[in-house]
Amino acid sequence: SLPAMPAIAGNAAEPPLLDSYYALLHRCGGGEDACATVPPAPCEVLPPPVSECELPMIDVGCLTASWGAGEEEDEAAERAACAAEIARAAEEWGFFQVRNHGVRPELLEAMRREQARLFRLPFEAKTAAPGGLLNDSYRWGTPTATSLQQLSWSEAFHVPLAGVSGDACNFGDLTDLRDVAREVAGAMSKLASTLATVLAEAVLGHAPAGESFPESCDETTCFLRLNRYPPCPFSPDTFGLVPHTDSDFLTVLCQDQVGGLQLMKGDAWVAVKPIPGALIVNIGDLFQAWSNNRYKSVEHKVTTNATTERYSVAYFLCPSYDSPIGTCKEPSPYMPFTFGDYRRKVQEDVKRNGKKVGLPSFLV
Repeated sequence: SLPAMPAIAGNAAEPPLLDSYYALLHRCGGGEDACATVPPAPCEVLPPPVSECELPMIDVGCLTASWGAGEEEDEAAERAACAAEIARAAEEWGFFQVRNHGVRPELLEAMRREQARLFRLPFEAKTAAPGGLLNDSYRWGTPTATSLQQLSWSEAFHVPLAGVSGDACNFGDLTDLRDVAREVAGAMSKLASTLATVLAEAVLGHAPAGESFPESCDETTCFLRLNRYPPCPFSPDTFGLVPHTDSDFLTVLCQDQVGGLQLMKGDAWVAVKPIPGALIVNIGDLFQAWSNNRYKSVEHKVTTNATTERYSVAYFLCPSYDSPIGTCKEPSPYMPFTFGDYRRKVQEDVKRNGKKVGLPSFLV
């Protein structure tokens, strides 16, 4: 396997997160002395300890496997029990884990290797535009941050699925990445669509209209995000990814064994224990709105690690920009809006206030 990169300024592959950190520290009154190259001493007051949780684990093999002849009755009973488990987890946690999910472990291992090769390219190669890698989808840090609390110590390629599957997407010399990313996107897309349909059925009491749910989600509207969280000398006081909810219907996440994902349960943060082979699924804002708040889009974040880099890959189930989100049943607590309306409002809020407001902006 490839060795981890040390968190040092000057590494040609690393984004200039250290520069961002000190610029924000200086802006917030850290003074000249605070901008030394030595990390500041940790705070005297330690944050409360975060308990580790095991998310609900659901075997979805009955949804993803091919059934043989003569198994219809057993299949229906097992599928109903599985659907009830999924819906309960979406209501109570907003997050759950799945196994027997149909995404091959060898494929996820290959994705991890190809991500490592991708992110070890020189920073200049990752940021080159126009016509840059993966449709100019590279991003790092938080360009809109006005304080250290808004800084994400991470880098990512946030790739439209149309780019992953299209011939025009620039993968540079990483031809293996192209093939692996396409296969991962296809497998996660199938899983996400299956789970979304099951969740919609649980609310409606019958199968949703159309061939899939949501109807306006396809390979041209969804996103695949390749994340890397470099080692951070200011851990644990700096976020890998700032607290947020997802602006989609559903997210499927594959994280490595480093850990760092935390979610809000009740009024406390809990750390998600990595489980080898499992995928994490979480409800997004759009599903919460469509379900009239039955399903919960839960705030989550990623913490940094002082010594070890972390990788993850996320699939975002998103509709077309002009697609009305709609509701499972009138009256809805939300005014009518499209995905484009929602994205624009989120971007405006982040630009103006440094943080997303989200669904409360659309309450009737």
